[in-house]
Amino acid sequence: MDSVINQIVTTPPPAGYHATFARLGKTETIELRELAASAERLAVRLRELGVGQGDRIGILAANCLEWVLLDLAALRCKAVTAGLEPGKFEPDEALLARYDLKLLFTDQPSTAAGVRPISEARVLADQPAAPPPEVRYDSAEATTLKFTSGSTGVPKGLAASVGSIDSSLRAVQAMFAHGPGDHLFCFLPLALLQQRYWIYSALCFGHDVTVSTYEAAFTAMRQVRPTVVMGVPGFYETVKRHLAAQTDPQVAAKEMFGDRIRYLWTGSAPAGPDMLRFFTNLGLPIYEGYGMNETCIVAKNYPGASKEGSVGRVVPGKEVLFDADGVISVRSDFPVARRYEYGATAHSMGAFTADGTVRTGDIGYLDEDGFLYIQGRADDVIVLANGKKIIVRPIEERMAASPAIEHCVLFCPTQTQLVAVVSPTSEPADAAAIAEHLERTNQELERDERIARVVIAEPRFSIENGLLSSQYKPKRRQILEQYRREIAEKGRTHA
Repeated sequence: MDSVINQIVTTPPPAGYHATFARLGKTETIELRELAASAERLAVRLRELGVGQGDRIGILAANCLEWVLLDLAALRCKAVTAGLEPGKFEPDEALLARYDLKLLFTDQPSTAAGVRPISEARVLADQPAAPPPEVRYDSAEATTLKFTSGSTGVPKGLAASVGSIDSSLRAVQAMFAHGPGDHLFCFLPLALLQQRYWIYSALCFGHDVTVSTYEAAFTAMRQVRPTVVMGVPGFYETVKRHLAAQTDPQVAAKEMFGDRIRYLWTGSAPAGPDMLRFFTNLGLPIYEGYGMNETCIVAKNYPGASKEGSVGRVVPGKEVLFDADGVISVRSDFPVARRYEYGATAHSMGAFTADGTVRTGDIGYLDEDGFLYIQGRADDVIVLANGKKIIVRPIEERMAASPAIEHCVLFCPTQTQLVAVVSPTSEPADAAAIAEHLERTNQELERDERIARVVIAEPRFSIENGLLSSQYKPKRRQILEQYRREIAEKGRTHA
């Protein structure tokens, strides 16, 4: 079966489907065939600017049509897109030098040489041009320099292979059969390669797609009425709290998502069972999966093959291996990469073996039906002074099941007592509700697993204050640094 990427760069997309781009106060829609034609014209102009095969084009901007045009144009040039998340990088000469960027397109002001306003992409794409030379990819070639979410220090860069992109898209298509009648909705940064998968899917398999900014997501969903929403657990937890407070959550859900939802997609971070059950009971089936930058998608629940508590069956082309401690490694028919390009430390370099197998650092197991369960991070297993090993994720999930708690992160400063740092769902925090939930949770836990104290974060964890990643995952190391004194103190709960 030919590559999805090769189909995109050699064959016009199916007629009659559209891409919509939503920002606060602005929504625009373009037919997929015109999107592809505009990207071809832009590819010609990029070549005229000196962009050749293997050159890197940096994109540092919020989600927009120009972002997608540049990414598709880079594919037609056999150039490499470096997706750079706003807020993590500065559009200066040091950035171009660090990642060997031929050009950098951004929506931020900059006077650095080689930096261009992203609005220029639209101007260049509108200029008439003969078709660029045909290109084709083999599975080992890279199209994208992608970066980790940055939850643990400096983002690490990977050059993602065509084979890994193709195998992931084919696996998703086999499970969910996206096609005519579907409208996929995404809002996470396009700098995250998986968000661009849904553009590639539309161009290859024929369906509508909307790319929104997070700020415009709720307004845009009501307008476009998607059939599929791509989100992370933090997003759905926020929605759940809003819907649960309504008189009729089912009616409110239709008002928020529209009346055409086929399913909801979630991944990138652990999803709470209460949240998954809430949406499924509303008639909005939600499917959790598992993967990471270094592996792409590894496992996914899907219609007809879903188990509560699991992250799904391992997808074709992937093999999950376990060491003696239950730590997961993933072998791929088409590895994403075999090494880090940037930002690797001596410890992180050990994530890859020579054949591209990745040691994930997650602990888990497969059940008798082939469903994968993730129990937590090996690094986050707390070993008490008595030798007892505590896997923190299940306890953190129990705490975060409270309507008063958005996130919970456990620490053990003395190797004898667990301390929880919780981010409340509201400010000021409902300290009484948190204390009540703590008492109830401790009654359900074994003695060594019980939480001795709670530190209530003030302000709440957010992307802006550096305590959540762009995928709404708590940054454990940064949380420890910020609340080290309170975690170490003995005595009362901090609010």
